[in-house]
Amino acid sequence: MSDKKDQEQSEQNETLPDAENDAGDDGGDDAPEASEPDPVGDGEAPAEPDAEALPEDRPPTYEELEDETAKLKDQLLRTLADAENRSRRSDREKSDLAKYAIANFAREITSVADNLRRALSSVEEDQRAENESLNNFCVGIEMTEKELFNVFSQAGIHPIEAMGRQFDHNQHQAMLEVEDDSKPAGTVVQELQQGYMINDRLLRPAMVGVSKGGPKPEPLAEAEAGEEKPTADKSVSESSQAYEKRADAADHEEETSGSKVDTKL
Repeated sequence: MSDKKDQEQSEQNETLPDAENDAGDDGGDDAPEASEPDPVGDGEAPAEPDAEALPEDRPPTYEELEDETAKLKDQLLRTLADAENRSRRSDREKSDLAKYAIANFAREITSVADNLRRALSSVEEDQRAENESLNNFCVGIEMTEKELFNVFSQAGIHPIEAMGRQFDHNQHQAMLEVEDDSKPAGTVVQELQQGYMINDRLLRPAMVGVSKGGPKPEPLAEAEAGEEKPTADKSVSESSQAYEKRADAADHEEETSGSKVDTKL
């Protein structure tokens, strides 16, 4: 009995180290290695945030709010001014389009009035009195001309009065000079072609002949203190003075050239 117990005890002692070794081997292979948790995930320490890049948590100051309000107010005023200017420009363009859209057509149709006037001018009064048929024909032309001018008036087209007036470069185009001592220099004495205005714009200038050699035109009476001269009179005066200076320069040039020729001869 004692031998059996000793044998069993010895067998148990032999198997215990193997079991401990097996348990140690299994635990070393299966148990995961202990490691500290990585909060970032890449194994690197998180970078500290830049203090300057952080948004300001403080509320805006009163001065900053005033500056921002002033900028917004200025931007609003500029936008309103641009809108108002655009509206005015649009209204003016519409008005000009309604007034002057027919300017090109009116400029072409004025040649019809010129031809009617030339046809009437080619017939003498004596011929009309002697020939009744010719007189009736001329009356028909006069009626046509009158109707044409009525249409012109409805469209805002009116002829320019040039005869006997001072030369105005805004409405007249000088084609020739006429020696006439009875008229002041720069006076329109001939009308070669009728001029026309459309509303307040020049449609076609009047081609005229201007007097030369007469007395100088009388200056306009000075306006009372504090009052300005009318624009039209001022324009005519400036045109007359410019024409007078040009005529004096031409006369001086002719005299100079004549004296040179006489000297050479």
